[in-house]
Amino acid sequence: MELTRRAALGAAAGSLLFAVSGTSAIAENTEVITVSLWDKGADSADMTDAMMANTGQLIQNPLTATMGINIDKRVIPAGTVTFVAVNDSKDIVHEMIVAPLKPGQTSMPYDSNEHAVKEDEAGHLGEVSELEPGQKGALTVTLKPGDYILYCNIPGHFAGGMWTVLTVMK
Repeated sequence: MELTRRAALGAAAGSLLFAVSGTSAIAENTEVITVSLWDKGADSADMTDAMMANTGQLIQNPLTATMGINIDKRVIPAGTVTFVAVNDSKDIVHEMIVAPLKPGQTSMPYDSNEHAVKEDEAGHLGEVSELEPGQKGALTVTLKPGDYILYCNIPGHFAGGMWTVLTVMK
């Protein structure tokens, strides 16, 4: 069932993906955010018990994170935004999912058995589906003021530190 749902989400997200060779394909009033999906190499996928115990907590230590998401803008105005995601890994598949955060939210709904965020409960707004190393894709969404989390939900990646927060202002 999960594969079918993920395949359907991938197909839907595929309609939002496009090859980015420049900004000419992006609407004039669109904020563009460059997203780097990174890791520290093939061993990054080997999550330790301590990292898995992190569950869905929004606590991040950049000194121990083995994976991450970097964005070139942390605060943007409300409206249409295009995320241009690049998998900067040399050997690990990554994805980027966008979800809203509630004021004061300190954790994500997390399935400890799957080592992944429960996307439906998190309020999934769209994604750039699994990208092979070196690939890029894009997602365009309209965001209202508030905080949003960008995360990778490949099992173990969220716990490995693969998330960041974007603030959208009025």
